[in-house]
Amino acid sequence: MQKIATFLMFVGPVAGKAEEAITLYTSLFENSRIIHIQRRGPNDVGEVEGSVEHAIFTLNGQEFMAMDSAAGHSFNFTPSMSLFVRCEDEAEIASVFAKLSEGGQVLMPLGQYPFSRKFGWLNDRFGVSWQLNLEHPST
Repeated sequence: MQKIATFLMFVGPVAGKAEEAITLYTSLFENSRIIHIQRRGPNDVGEVEGSVEHAIFTLNGQEFMAMDSAAGHSFNFTPSMSLFVRCEDEAEIASVFAKLSEGGQVLMPLGQYPFSRKFGWLNDRFGVSWQLNLEHPST
């Protein structure tokens, strides 16, 4: 059976920040952990020794992958692809939004919108885009 995972490549101004980012992300969500990090060695031409060649981590049990890339690319993260998080309560959405927005850019402030009782959208300090939504209580 096929398995699909989101892959995050840290390039440009955030190259070398993959481990810092996944450490932050895994600290914010329950049932999250870093499974494996493979670092580049001294003979990896064009790359920074010790940077992340490949990492696997989970956020609330969902698998993600990440890497650092010192290669020049004409792209970076964009809000047109974001990670959507369904938060369970006010405390969770407020805490996660505050920590992810620190040093980042708020695209839509945390608040009530016609489509959600509480929602916020941001790019974190690494450029990864997050949409946080407070789930409606079950009826």
